[in-house]
Amino acid sequence: MKQVMDYIEMKIPAKPDYVGVIRLTLSGICSRMGYTYEEIEDIKIAVSEATTNAVQHAYSNEEGGEVTVGFGIYQDKLEIMVADSGKSFNFIETKNELGPYTESSTVEQLSEGGLGLFLIETLMDEVRVLDHSGVTVFMAKFLSEERENNGTAATTREAN
Repeated sequence: MKQVMDYIEMKIPAKPDYVGVIRLTLSGICSRMGYTYEEIEDIKIAVSEATTNAVQHAYSNEEGGEVTVGFGIYQDKLEIMVADSGKSFNFIETKNELGPYTESSTVEQLSEGGLGLFLIETLMDEVRVLDHSGVTVFMAKFLSEERENNGTAATTREAN
């Protein structure tokens, strides 16, 4: 297992106003690592969805909780953790209630409230959810063979 090269952690108030701060930070990290524009957009959507879920569902309005977002930067991947200490849910149970998703499923066939889980699992390479004392979503996206290098694409062999 490769060692984490850098770790960045942010705590934001569980308010929608701060989801954009996470997106901007994530965009900077991904750009620095060499992800393509399309990969960065995919990662931003997945992390925004996990963060928004924590903001909207973890705490009641008067609780005023916080969301922790951690970025584990490796040579070949980015791991992201989105955690809250609010109301928990059972991921497997919720996923089963939403029904199976197939490649032929259309957006119209998705259950209301199920689009976020579907997006996160579709856009990221690895997804794990823990639901003890709040919800923690772990996501990982590996660097593809093609990386962005000062506006021109380069293979990982050329970029290293």
